[in-house]
Amino acid sequence: MIAFLISAIKIIVLLGVLITIHELGHFIVAKLCKVKVNEFAIGFGPAIWKKQGKETKYTLRLIPLGGYNSMEGEDEVSDDDRSFSKASVPKRMAIVLAGATVNIIFAIMIYFTIIATSGTYISNQIDEVLDGYVAKTIGLQENDKILEGNGKSIKSKKDLNEVLEKSEGKEIAIKVERDGEIKNYNMQPSEVKTRVTGIYMDDKCKIIAVQKGSASDLQGVQANDILLKVNDVEINGDTKLALQEISRKDIDTISLVLKRGEEEVTVKLVPNYEITYLLGINLKPAEDTFINRCIHASMQTQEFLLSIVDNLKQLFTGNVGIDQMMGPVGISEVVAKTDGVREFFEMMALISLSLGVTNLLPIPALDGGKILILLVEAIRRKPMKQETEANIQLIGFALLISLSLFITYHDIVRIF
Repeated sequence: MIAFLISAIKIIVLLGVLITIHELGHFIVAKLCKVKVNEFAIGFGPAIWKKQGKETKYTLRLIPLGGYNSMEGEDEVSDDDRSFSKASVPKRMAIVLAGATVNIIFAIMIYFTIIATSGTYISNQIDEVLDGYVAKTIGLQENDKILEGNGKSIKSKKDLNEVLEKSEGKEIAIKVERDGEIKNYNMQPSEVKTRVTGIYMDDKCKIIAVQKGSASDLQGVQANDILLKVNDVEINGDTKLALQEISRKDIDTISLVLKRGEEEVTVKLVPNYEITYLLGINLKPAEDTFINRCIHASMQTQEFLLSIVDNLKQLFTGNVGIDQMMGPVGISEVVAKTDGVREFFEMMALISLSLGVTNLLPIPALDGGKILILLVEAIRRKPMKQETEANIQLIGFALLISLSLFITYHDIVRIF
């Protein structure tokens, strides 16, 4: 019972905070643009607290999983000079954009703070040279600083990894500083092959997603299958053992026994190989200073932002199916399972960023759809007919509800 209450509090706090700041963004910009806000509400359902301001009524409602701003003239005809409909197109666009923008900024601030307080980045100075790789063969040494790779400045491990990835295994030119002296080397990175099945599992060996086009996908492995055996070895929910068996190099074909509903399914697949290129060195962490922590946080936050954009791109290109998306039920389950304050705030940042970016998609009923309608109005130099706009919003809302129901169904299936 206590665990359930803690999980419920986590979900309410996280969603409550994100929805509040989203609506607060709309509210503040509306006020700055002199648009009249009749009500600012957190939650839905019956009001449990209310306060009338000069012109805005502030309410806290029973169900803390939503919120809204009721602006004069937003959904109805109004002759008030301060109504939303009477505001200029740039002002209306600013008001609509504000909610998603605040969510994105909030996510960046949280993630940056988490990373900046967790340590520093990996530098360009060699800590160890490993046997069996090209770095040892050509004579790189401990404490060497890698300054350039193929003419690109190297300041961190990330920079070096990018050079190696772009090399595609071809010879690269490395500039190194050793005891104040500059040395130049030409070397061909060592090729390392890693088995990739395309399966993503939870900590109980339940398959939560299958990468499209992967060996597992081609052999019919499905999300929600439960892995029972790998290569005839009983797994018993041990993810580490499952990965160990999948990674075995002494066999070419992997045998999987899966529980799918009430039946067992046997699948044999030949995994794909992911190729990476390495020099065979370990690099030292950068000096732990405030500046270095900020640099590290900036780099990680940029990757964090790009990951969301990449996920959306994969969704629209078909590399990720809609059935693998996560809705309120799935999000609630993930939030409930967060362990510790840091993990909770990382999840808050991820959901806030996803909420912000998704809201900007040009789909009717989302903020991005409203922006699109305003752009059409700006181009036509006259507003769209209210009836036409209402019908567009209604269609968009119906599509979103249908999509939400579809995603929620798959969330429930994944959980149970």
